[in-house]
Amino acid sequence: MTTETTLKLMATIAVVWSLVCAPVLAADVGFEEVKISNGAEPPLTAGIWYPTAAPATPHALGNVTQTVAPDAPIMGDRLPLVVLSHGGGNWYGGHYDTALALAHAGFVAAAISHAGDTFDDQSRVMQLWRRPAQLHRLVDYMFQEWRGQDRLDAARVGAFGFSNGGFTVLVAAGGVPDLSKIAPFCELHADHDLCEALQHAGVDLRSAANVPVDAWVHDPRIKAVVIAAPSFGFTFGRAGLSGVRIPVQLWSAEQDRHQPHPDYDEPVRDDLPRTPGYRVVANAGHYDFLPPCDARLLRMRPEICKSLPGFDRAAFHEQFNADVVQSFKAMLR
Repeated sequence: MTTETTLKLMATIAVVWSLVCAPVLAADVGFEEVKISNGAEPPLTAGIWYPTAAPATPHALGNVTQTVAPDAPIMGDRLPLVVLSHGGGNWYGGHYDTALALAHAGFVAAAISHAGDTFDDQSRVMQLWRRPAQLHRLVDYMFQEWRGQDRLDAARVGAFGFSNGGFTVLVAAGGVPDLSKIAPFCELHADHDLCEALQHAGVDLRSAANVPVDAWVHDPRIKAVVIAAPSFGFTFGRAGLSGVRIPVQLWSAEQDRHQPHPDYDEPVRDDLPRTPGYRVVANAGHYDFLPPCDARLLRMRPEICKSLPGFDRAAFHEQFNADVVQSFKAMLR
């Protein structure tokens, strides 16, 4: 076979591969809320966004409105899946705009409410090992029980996480943290918002440190991750991140005053065995990775809703969501 013939054959294969594996572009987005059995514990709650040809209309989702087609038929086959893990004290709808963007681009996006670390239940906020196990259960559900399980591509699974969700996704990707580092860290950095919040919640950080290594649940089905402002980044170290061998995109807020530099994002960036894609968002604060707030939430939680002067959170999220979509497309080819 000549070199020219070989090149033509390779080009043809590449085109066919791109046509087979490229996500469909959805005219609209379907949505459903599901309950997922979780052993002896109460069921977990999750939201699922997916491509559909059914017409979408505005529907309430917590305090916001999203344009979706509830329980509509699923459009497409071999759809890539991205599971989402929210930050502390949030819920599955916390990154609804990112989930919508993924679904419009032909992904299925599934987000879990982490029981024990949601806006209405902070009873197990420092039992951080529960979060990766819950995310693993979500992936199980999507491939074994969800009505659209036969529409998914098991070879293309990604995960997105913010703050505590970023920590969760790092563990799911193979990371092993050492929680015994948290108590001495917070003794030295009691002024960090994260440490103040834990102290205010009455969390016994030293008792939370006794976690066996096998408590951390990894999920080899996850092939790529996007994380934003991961919490407790200092607990991993080079050894703790040595098992994270998949592509990682890491986002950092330049003016993160909740988890100030250089103890959260930077240790993850520096200690991953594979150099991550690293993006620093100028003038952004920690909570700017959350969608823009409505007037009611702004009144209730100004600390997570207000951005620094000159930062346009709405404009940022349009670009952020587009970048997240493109990153997953590239990493899950």
